[in-house]
Amino acid sequence: MRSATITRETNETTITIGLTLDGTGKCLVDSGVGFLDHMLHQLAHHALFDLEVTVEGDTHIDDHHSTEDVGVVLGKALVKALGDKSGIRRYGNFSLVMDDAWIDVALDLSGRPYLGWGIEMPSEKIGRFDTELVREFFQALAWNGGITLHLRQHSGFNSHHIAEAAFKATARALRIAVESDSRIGNSIPSTKRLL
Repeated sequence: MRSATITRETNETTITIGLTLDGTGKCLVDSGVGFLDHMLHQLAHHALFDLEVTVEGDTHIDDHHSTEDVGVVLGKALVKALGDKSGIRRYGNFSLVMDDAWIDVALDLSGRPYLGWGIEMPSEKIGRFDTELVREFFQALAWNGGITLHLRQHSGFNSHHIAEAAFKATARALRIAVESDSRIGNSIPSTKRLL
C-alpha cells in the first residue's frame, strides 16, 4: 500500500493527514473549515484516495492558515506515499464540467513545483469561505508536492461550481498520474532516472 501519515505543527495550525493512494475514496476530514472539508471530500472521492485529515487551526482569525497548511501537509504526504515514483504514469490531465464551470487540469509529478493559475472567481466569498483561498490551497499543494500543476478555466459564473470543478479535475488528473504503468514496470518515468 502506498500510504503516508504526516503531522505538522506551527504556531497557527496542528495538522495530521493520512493518505492512501490506492484507496476507495474514503474521506474522514475535520478541518474546521466547512467548504474546505467539502472540497477534500471531492478530492478523495474522485482521486480514489483514502484521506484522513484533522486540523486544529486559528479559524477565529480566518480560514487562511488552515486552508493553506492543509495543502502543505497533503503535498508532503503525497511525496512520501509516492516514494521514488517508480512505475507511475507521472503525467495526468483532465477536463471537467460542472454546470456552468468548465476546468482543465494538466499536471506532472516532476518534483519541480509550479502553479499555472488560470482561474477567476466572480465572487469574494463562498458562504464564509474566501475564494482567494482556493488558489492558496493549490499553491501549497503544488509547492510541497513537487507538482507542476496548471489549471485553466474555460467558463463559469458560479464560484462554488468553479472551485469544485477545479478540485474534481485535479483529483482526476492525480488519479491518472499516480496509477501504475505496467509497460514500464518498476522503472522511474524519467530519462534522468530520478524524479
